[in-house]
Amino acid sequence: MDLGLIGLGKMGQAIAYRLSKDNHKIFAYDPNVNKVNIKNVKLEKNIVELTKKTKIIWLMLPASKVDLVINNISPHLQKDSILIDGGNSNFQETIKRYNNLKSKNINYLDCGTSGGIQGEKIGFCLMLGGDKNIYLKIESILKSIAAPNGYAYIGPSGAGHYIKMIHNGIEYSLLQAYAEGFNLLKNNDRYKNLDLEKISNLWMHGSIIRSWILELAHNIFQKDQELLNISGNIGENLTGRWTLQETKEQKIPMNLLEQSLKIRKWSRESGGNFATKIIAKLRNKFGGHPIKKID
Repeated sequence: MDLGLIGLGKMGQAIAYRLSKDNHKIFAYDPNVNKVNIKNVKLEKNIVELTKKTKIIWLMLPASKVDLVINNISPHLQKDSILIDGGNSNFQETIKRYNNLKSKNINYLDCGTSGGIQGEKIGFCLMLGGDKNIYLKIESILKSIAAPNGYAYIGPSGAGHYIKMIHNGIEYSLLQAYAEGFNLLKNNDRYKNLDLEKISNLWMHGSIIRSWILELAHNIFQKDQELLNISGNIGENLTGRWTLQETKEQKIPMNLLEQSLKIRKWSRESGGNFATKIIAKLRNKFGGHPIKKID
């Protein structure tokens, strides 16, 4: 299947790679990219040229760029084109875009995309919202991008981005829980010099708390159990704050998320501690998020 791809960051290129493996033909555009070494990917000079080649276009962009790109591209789209927003857009903004584009005979799907930079090898988890009949038209694309059994239609417009938002809220709490546990193991006064690499490896075999996050922690501790040369400053994206706002509106608390966000704010003000250093390293491992180095 032929499709366009706007946005060739780490996730965008990973998606292009997985599509190319299944021999989809990709017409790509990114103003910051001059060359792509992926088969079946043709880099277009501008958005207008891209719209002439295909009626299916995947947007892999920061939330702040989506409206700008849609406004630039929509006058040039062919009738009944399909736009797929694979980034972390706010679900309420997604619904507005869906309604606006629908009035112009343009179809709009929202796709919550999880898997980080590891998704290139093992596939992504894709959460789709929008019109189901449009979802069915692009299912072969989704199957190529996703991990086995890693894509599903969730519901009407905004549903895909909504559950990805909640997914990220859960992620914040999980990272905090692991980090606090390892901080206590590292810095308690009862048992000194516990081997975090050995413990994390042990927990991966049969324990209740085994997970991919734990595997990444083990990879970190294999190389460094002190983390002396990095800051504990933890960044955050908007999805955690959006999730917390939704908990207030729905009157359904996520207390662990709220506390995790407070700790992240504290880490940026203070430089954090061993626990926040672990979170910073984990975010770098699964998402390529930058880490601040210290001397």
